[in-house]
Amino acid sequence: MFHQLNVRFIIKFLGTMHMLESLFMLSAVAVSFWYHDSDLIPLAISCAIMFSAGLAMYITGRHANDYRSGRREGMISVTLTWIFLSFFGMLPYLISGYIPNVTDAFFETISGFTTTGATILDDIERLPHGLLFWRSLTQWQGGIGMIVFTVALLPMFGGAASQLFDAETPGITHDRFRPRITQVAKRIFGLYVLITLAFLLLLWIGPMNLFDALNHAMTTVATGGYSTKNNGLAYWHSAYTEYIVILGMFIGATNFTLLYFALRGHSQKLFHDHEFRWFCIVIATTTIVTTAWILLRHNETNPELAFRHALFHSTALVSNTGLLTVNYSSWGSFFAVIALFVIIVAGCAGSTSGGLKMGRFMILVKDLLNEFKRQTHPHAVLPLRAGGQVIPEHVVQRVYTFAIIYVGLILFGCTVLTFEGIDLGDALGLAATSISNAGPGIGHFADGNFSTISSFNKWILSFLMIVGRLEIFTVLTPLLPGFWRR
Repeated sequence: MFHQLNVRFIIKFLGTMHMLESLFMLSAVAVSFWYHDSDLIPLAISCAIMFSAGLAMYITGRHANDYRSGRREGMISVTLTWIFLSFFGMLPYLISGYIPNVTDAFFETISGFTTTGATILDDIERLPHGLLFWRSLTQWQGGIGMIVFTVALLPMFGGAASQLFDAETPGITHDRFRPRITQVAKRIFGLYVLITLAFLLLLWIGPMNLFDALNHAMTTVATGGYSTKNNGLAYWHSAYTEYIVILGMFIGATNFTLLYFALRGHSQKLFHDHEFRWFCIVIATTTIVTTAWILLRHNETNPELAFRHALFHSTALVSNTGLLTVNYSSWGSFFAVIALFVIIVAGCAGSTSGGLKMGRFMILVKDLLNEFKRQTHPHAVLPLRAGGQVIPEHVVQRVYTFAIIYVGLILFGCTVLTFEGIDLGDALGLAATSISNAGPGIGHFADGNFSTISSFNKWILSFLMIVGRLEIFTVLTPLLPGFWRR
């Protein structure tokens, strides 16, 4: 079956990705060198291993015909890239001895690359600067997508670039504002860097030092949630910092194409977009309800603090960012239900957020309302509309298919987790937060620390993370026999 694939292209692409990733890891080596930390040698060795493996793969596939690659090569290349880079990306943790277990090291790395933000570390602050930076950098790359980085920086894959881009960023539909996919990737990448630098400066103005500001800028814009402190943002006790991070999470969960248009003077495209409006309504509604809940049922006497906590965690959960300022499990089961709902619904398509996506949720709700109308008017023609445009039937069908598989995978994960004795509510939260790339769960795992989970369950959750990050079909389709037949 493999003779039907452009195997050389896949190997060449994997080699290119590993060599490029080794350059990113080299920046972590530089950070360690600057701070004279103990992780310098482990990072340097890991970087050398990754580059050597990439070079060997690139040489093996150097004569590949890039223009003879289609969807199948794109899906396999993207899936293997995320898996392989996570295995090589865990080497600094293993070699340094800070995470000596392969399962835990892989979990921490895949949680970073998928921007899930769950961790197995009980003491984050014991990590040296180089590993902390590498940890944040994995989230920053994963936020926009490692393939987007490659297509933007190394436009060398010809006609295959579009297949690779589509496999990593499936979404509902693609709104390309440039005819060539490399131009799209370059502009998204440029916008991503610009936003990150802006939040670096905004956070640096506050109580954070430059290193902490850089790490939190990367993980906030990526809606990832890794922090350099055990207590997260609560370490700084700064309302200014929390409001800046709220803005960063909100922007990170917004469609980057619409943000690009807004910066070019076409802000009406952003504010007239129905998905963006739904996104704002969900955050606003969740914030209002949560503020009232904290004030009325949890005896909070400071309205501003209650509002800030509610706004922060509403935005963090909807954007699937794992940052916390308090452990919201103390807010009771009522908020746990809200948290589970917004974790699944999540941010906008074309953003760094995970989850079902607000656009799909909007289509499901609109079609449900149409179905109620059909009950009283069975012969009426009721096209599904959003923004004055009719949504094609095949798009609606694809959304339903995605939603069914999405829920099915949550139930699968929940079943496996409960088999090993995890409480049903905790298991549901773990499965939902992993496939949604959200980080914190509900119940005992609301703090996002999964260190007490068994090794087997960590591999199950790692699988859900990568399936969710690549939006299901890219990972699962190659597992079907029909994929390998012409």
